[in-house]
Amino acid sequence: MSRQSRKREHLWHTVRSEQNNADFDDIQLIHNCLPETALEELDLSASLAGISLRYPLFINAITGGFEEAENINRELALVAKEYGLALAVGSQMAAIEDPLFRRTFQVVREVYPEGIIFANIGAYADPEQAAQAVEMVQADALQIHLNVPQELMMSDGDTDFRGYRSHLQKIVQSVSVPVIVKEVGFGIAREQAAVFKDLGAAAIDVGGSGGTNFMLIERRRAHLQSGDDLVKWGIPTAISILEARVGAPGVDIIASGGVNTGLLVAKSLALGASAVGIAGLAAKILLAEGRAKLDLRLRGIIRELQMVMVMTGSSSISELRCKPVVITGQVQEWLRQRGFDTSKLARRHTDSVNL
Repeated sequence: MSRQSRKREHLWHTVRSEQNNADFDDIQLIHNCLPETALEELDLSASLAGISLRYPLFINAITGGFEEAENINRELALVAKEYGLALAVGSQMAAIEDPLFRRTFQVVREVYPEGIIFANIGAYADPEQAAQAVEMVQADALQIHLNVPQELMMSDGDTDFRGYRSHLQKIVQSVSVPVIVKEVGFGIAREQAAVFKDLGAAAIDVGGSGGTNFMLIERRRAHLQSGDDLVKWGIPTAISILEARVGAPGVDIIASGGVNTGLLVAKSLALGASAVGIAGLAAKILLAEGRAKLDLRLRGIIRELQMVMVMTGSSSISELRCKPVVITGQVQEWLRQRGFDTSKLARRHTDSVNL
């Protein structure tokens, strides 16, 4: 099957797939009945990899590299432009291999010339291909995605992942923009986060389980009858945020994977994320209901985030990231066994907490 056909099928299954549990039910923010702040005075600006963002929210990598993707990416860029959101494109390897598909990515820069755009390439790429991806969309940053479980589930996927660390290091050292290392739905543990920090990554997108499930998508594409137990593989997003934060102190963390409400955005930020990426939700709403409905959903997410900020007494995103968080249930048990002291998060009053 061609890369273009595979991308088309991925998008089709994404729109029809269900959300899983990213374990945010075990995360609780503490209500402040005397907030001393006002909704209209909130500062929602954020910073990611040294880049200033209007909101701590962006549209994450979705698609590109087949004919229909041009219009999809145009619509996504128009929505991002409406709110001043950053926008990541999908993997650009198809357009690097066949220049006919460059336009499916370049349209985002044409529609959104002033926007923050993230290029995207796989960890199998070499520095020259990474540079082409950045140049193609005049990117402000480069995402390098990792998707080992997905590849293993694909009938025609990669099975040899040796050399990825070397590829990452060479790309980080060679490209002219910050590099974001990104998972695609299986999470990042602190051990690998530490490696990415050592390699010079400017940010880590945990891409935890709980959102679009690419192992399930590949299983359905291949009409496999086995693999039921494997489709639950991965580290839930809520856990992965803390894993990455501890493994890579000082590196910006992006929360993605099932973060689809303003409350979950707020919880992600309070756990230590610098920004939140939304992809599957945006694709579903855009393709099933249209740009106007996606516009309304994003407006609702931002409004809900503002409400949570007031209810926690946070006048800015930086203040929200310092608020106490109570962790219970499965997430607490996971973190306890991994050596994290979650009680420090529950009692914190400063922006410096070592778990």
